[in-house]
Amino acid sequence: MNYFKRLRDVVIAIALLVVPFLFLSAHLKDPAHVGPIDRAILGASAPVQWFAHEVADAASGAIEEYVYLVDVGRDNDRLRRENARLRDEERRLRGEAAENRRVRELLGLRRRLEGETVAAEVIASDISNVFRVSTIHLDRGPRELIQAGMPVVAADGLVGYVRRVHGNYSDVMLVADPQCKVDVVIRRTGARGMLGGVEERNRYAANIQFLERDDDVRVGDEVFTSGLGHRFPAGILVGHVTRVTRREYGLYQQAEVTPSVDFSDLREVLVLTTTSNVPADLNATTGRE
Repeated sequence: MNYFKRLRDVVIAIALLVVPFLFLSAHLKDPAHVGPIDRAILGASAPVQWFAHEVADAASGAIEEYVYLVDVGRDNDRLRRENARLRDEERRLRGEAAENRRVRELLGLRRRLEGETVAAEVIASDISNVFRVSTIHLDRGPRELIQAGMPVVAADGLVGYVRRVHGNYSDVMLVADPQCKVDVVIRRTGARGMLGGVEERNRYAANIQFLERDDDVRVGDEVFTSGLGHRFPAGILVGHVTRVTRREYGLYQQAEVTPSVDFSDLREVLVLTTTSNVPADLNATTGRE
């Protein structure tokens, strides 16, 4: 049994050594001197060569495709990272540009205002039950001589007034709060009334009460502080008229005003530490006495 097994192994070994030699010998011979045995070997080797070529070609294609996909994947990952970095850079630059624009506008307002002002940043805000900012908190307080009652303005107009000071901070009541009352004037005609905030869901609005029925008030009119009452200096933009209501009877009409300041995106403000601040180019003195 072992003898036949050893004999089989010897035969297989000889075949594995001789057959490639015969194939190689047949392929190296001049075609003019190929004998019957060589032709038989060449004929037998042709399918093997074709199969080996197809297998090698398929394997080579698969390897190239794999390498290509790996390279493409790496390039895509690199491009995604670069794209994300560029988007972050763009957001940062836009944020810096917006901040620089706000600072320039605030500095411009500061130059137009007469008297002393204190620049402050909005560090927090309170949300009312109608889902909007009701009070903002500033990073300045008594140490900067800020007191309750002082007006607060932004580059876009009137913000409100300081309601309370505590520690190194101040709380500001917004002009859109129903408790905030401001004597205002329609710049185009000089019509005067008392502005108070109204609680509107998801938007800021105020109404001007006690406008005389015959006063010329139109949608789009600019509304400024009148200076009466001595809390707010004259000539600070408050907002624009968005609706006018005239009832059939009565002495007065009512105008709805949208504040000029976006309280939900307020970053920097000025606190007017003196009450004589009047923007000379915005002083609304036209109209009736």
